Amino acid sequence: MRSFAEILKRVGEVKMAASSKKVFEVFVSRVPWTVASKEMREYFRQFGQLRRCFLPFDKETGFHKGYCWVAFSSEEGMINALQKEPHMMDGAKVQVQKNRQTFIQSWNKDED
Repeated sequence: MRSFAEILKRVGEVKMAASSKKVFEVFVSRVPWTVASKEMREYFRQFGQLRRCFLPFDKETGFHKGYCWVAFSSEEGMINALQKEPHMMDGAKVQVQKNRQTFIQSWNKDED
C-alpha cells in the first residue's frame, strides 16, 4: 500500500506531465486560396515557435478550405498572434481567433 505522500507525489507528476502537453491554438479563417501551408507556417513563426500548422484541403477541388489551425509551443506565441491586428496575407485580411476546441487529436495524414 502506498503512503499518502507517495500518492500526492504521483498526482503532482501527472499534473506536470499534463500541463507540459497544453496546446495553444488559434483558428485562422478567410485564408486566401493563393496562400500555401508553407506560407502560413512562415507567417505565424514571427509570433513564436510552432508545434503544428494544419491547412485542410478539399479532396474534390484540390484547393484548401480557407481556414487553418495553428498550434504554438507556448502561450506567449499564441497571445502574440492574437494581439496583432490586422493579419494580412497575399493582400487579404485573415481573421485569427483563439481556438475553442483542441483539434490536434483529429489532425491526420493530411497535415503539413
